[in-house]
Amino acid sequence: MPGVDPAELTAQLVRCASVTPANEGALEILNDLLSEAGFDCAWADRGGIRNLFARWGNKGNTRSFGFNGHTDVVPIGNPVDWSMPPFGAEIKDGIMFGRGTTDMKSGVAAFAAAAVDFVKDTPPDGSIILTITGDEEGDALDGTTALLEYMENNGERMDVCLVGEPTCPETMGEMMKIGRRGSMNARVTVTGVQGHSAYPHRANNPLNAMVRLMDRLASHELDQGTDHFDASTLAIVTVDTGNPATNVIPASCTAGLNIRFNDLHSGASLTTWLEQQNALIRDEFGVEIEMSVKISGESFITPPGPLSDMIGKAVEAETGVKPVLSTSGGTSDARFVKHHCPVVEFGLVGQSMHKVDEHVKVDHIHQLKAIYGRILRDYFA
Repeated sequence: MPGVDPAELTAQLVRCASVTPANEGALEILNDLLSEAGFDCAWADRGGIRNLFARWGNKGNTRSFGFNGHTDVVPIGNPVDWSMPPFGAEIKDGIMFGRGTTDMKSGVAAFAAAAVDFVKDTPPDGSIILTITGDEEGDALDGTTALLEYMENNGERMDVCLVGEPTCPETMGEMMKIGRRGSMNARVTVTGVQGHSAYPHRANNPLNAMVRLMDRLASHELDQGTDHFDASTLAIVTVDTGNPATNVIPASCTAGLNIRFNDLHSGASLTTWLEQQNALIRDEFGVEIEMSVKISGESFITPPGPLSDMIGKAVEAETGVKPVLSTSGGTSDARFVKHHCPVVEFGLVGQSMHKVDEHVKVDHIHQLKAIYGRILRDYFA
C-alpha cells in the first residue's frame, strides 16, 4: 500500500515491551516518523511518564483536528500461556499476534500513518494534532492529562478529537463511542467485636452487617437507563475477612465494589447514597463502618451531530457498515479530552484486548488507516 505501512508500524510498536508505565522506545519511533514528516514534536513528560505531542501546521490555525491514543499495554500474564511471542508481532494467516496489537498500538499506527500521508499528499488548511501517552492502562495520572496541561500552557488547541480505542464488538465498523459511563470504586470496612463462634451473643459479627449491606446495594436498581446510556450497574468485586479459623468471629471485614453509572448520577451523588446506606446498617447492627471512594471518571456524552456524522459516513464508506452510536464499555482517555473539545472514539474490533494471544487482522489495520484518512479529507474539505 502507498505511503506509511500501518501494519509494519504496528509491528514496530508491538516489539517495544511498553507495559505500563514503561515506554521501551515506542514513543520515540513515533516521534521520529512524525518529525521527519514535518510535525512539530514535543515531549510532555510528567511523573516519569513519556508523552508525545505532535502538531502539523501553524499553532492557532482556524481548524485543528486531533487524534488521541496510547502506546502502553497491560501485562502479558504467564508467557507460557501464549502460543505466539507476546512481543513478537508475528503474523500467521493474516493475523498479527502480540500484546497491544488491538489495544491500541494498531490504532495509533493507523492514525499516525494516515496523518503523515495526508499532510504529504494534500497539505490541509489547518492543523493536525496527535497526543499519544504512555499512561492509559494504569492510573492515568500523568498521561493524557499531562498532554492537555502542556497544550493549555503552550496555547495549543484541538477543535475536535478522535480517540482510536477499539470500539467494535464483533464486526469492523459496527460501533463508535460518543460517550462513556462514569466509573467509581468503593472499599467498605465493617468493624464489630471479635469472639468465639460458639458464643455469638458475646461478639458482634461484622459479617452479618456486611452481608446485609452488600445485599441492599446489589439488589438496588440505580436506574433504568437514559436516551444514550444503559442502566447503571453496581458489582461487588470482593469480600475479605482474612480469617482462617472456623471457630472465631472476626473483628472486621472489607468489601470492594465498582459502579458504572450513566448521566443520571455523579460520583458525588453516588457517594452520598452509599454513605446513607452505610449509616442505616451501622445503626441497625451497632457496628462501625468506614468507606473510601475513588472516582475514575464521570459520565459524559458528545451529543450526536456533525462530528459523529462525519466519522459515521467515513466508516460506512470504507467498510459498508453504518456504526451505531454507543456509550458502552469501560473508561478511556476520552473522559479527559471531553474537557478540552468534543470527542468521539472509533477503532478496531476489541474482542482480544487484554487477553492471552491478543491479535488483530492485518487487513483491519489498513482499513482503519483508510477510515482515518477519509475522516481527515472530509474534515478539511
